[in-house]
Amino acid sequence: MKTLRSLLGLALLFVAVAHLRAEPVPAAAAPAWKLKDLNGNVVSSDQFKGKVVVLDFWATWCPPCRAEIPGYIALQKKYGKDGLVIIGVSCDQGGNAVQTVKSFVAKQGMNYVVAMADDEIQAAFGGMDAIPTTFLIDRNGQLRDRKVGAEPEAVYEQTILKYLK
Repeated sequence: MKTLRSLLGLALLFVAVAHLRAEPVPAAAAPAWKLKDLNGNVVSSDQFKGKVVVLDFWATWCPPCRAEIPGYIALQKKYGKDGLVIIGVSCDQGGNAVQTVKSFVAKQGMNYVVAMADDEIQAAFGGMDAIPTTFLIDRNGQLRDRKVGAEPEAVYEQTILKYLK
C-alpha cells in the first residue's frame, strides 16, 4: 500500500510539474561553457559540436531530479548512437559534493556525462529558478528548448526527436 501511495504521489508530481514546462525557445546560440566532470577533467560545449545536447541541471537531494534519471539513462542508451548527448550538471554543493555525486552516479548506473555546476554556467543559462531545469541544444549549437521541472520520458523524448532527426 505504501508503494502504491508513493507511485501515485510521483505520478501526481509529474502531472503537476509538467505544467511548469516552458514553450520552445526561439533559436539562439547556446552559451559556451566549461565544467569539470567528477574526475576533474574539463568538459566543454566545444566537445559536442554536431550533437544534440540535453543539459540537465539537477541535484542528488532533489526528488523530481532523481525521478527523471532512469529516463535519461534510457534515452542516452537508445539515441546515443544517433548523436544524442545527455549531460547532467549537478548543483550539489559542499565539501563532499563531488564524492556524494560520484557515489550517486555509480549507484544509479548513470551512463551519461556528469559534471559539477558552477556560478558561471548557471548565470550563462539565465540562472536556475528551480531544478531540474533542462536545456536542449541542437546540432548547430542553437538553444531550442527549456523545461523547468520533471517530465515523463516519453513526453520529453518527443521533444528531443524533433532535433535529433
